[in-house]
Amino acid sequence: MSGALEVLERVRVLPVVSLDDAALARPLAEALLAGGLPVAEITLRTAAGLAAIAEAAAVPGFTVAAGTVLTAEQVDACVDAGAGMIVSPGFDDAVVDRTRERGAVAVPGVATASEVQRALAAGCNDLKLFPAGLLGGPDLIRALGAPFPQVRFVPSGGVSAATAPAYAALPNVAAVSGSWMVPADAIAGDLSRVTALAREAVAAVAR
Repeated sequence: MSGALEVLERVRVLPVVSLDDAALARPLAEALLAGGLPVAEITLRTAAGLAAIAEAAAVPGFTVAAGTVLTAEQVDACVDAGAGMIVSPGFDDAVVDRTRERGAVAVPGVATASEVQRALAAGCNDLKLFPAGLLGGPDLIRALGAPFPQVRFVPSGGVSAATAPAYAALPNVAAVSGSWMVPADAIAGDLSRVTALAREAVAAVAR
């Protein structure tokens, strides 16, 4: 499952999507793939989330990260559905431990230096900074890089097409996370737009 992190490192963009209809997941994954994005975070914020993860994971060459994972039981369900990465808004030892036991990649959320230290103590070096925009944006990530040079951040929350390049330019940012390339109206009615936005997003953060 470490391949999930390798994919993210390569494309440097993690689309985040919440789906009310699991039937949309497979065509969405195919549209993202066509745009050069073979990965997406599908959240558990909706009742269709788990089924959507399974649908997207069935697309050859596509990697699914499960988002908004809050419990160890949810980790099991998401990995069983095909998720290779578990993303959480905050840090929870039980979630990280179960993710590791299941062979998936844990990307827990942090918002403070104390939480970064706690995550490092648990063996996590790739961390979601959430909500990045409200916390201080690129300036905060730059500041955290001094005491924590071993950490690579995935900023999420308030990241847009306009701000993504500034985040991605930082050496301690592994990838940027957001939903600007997967707008709900395009998912439901114009997947060619998703493909175009995905292609633009990958180009915007390329090193």
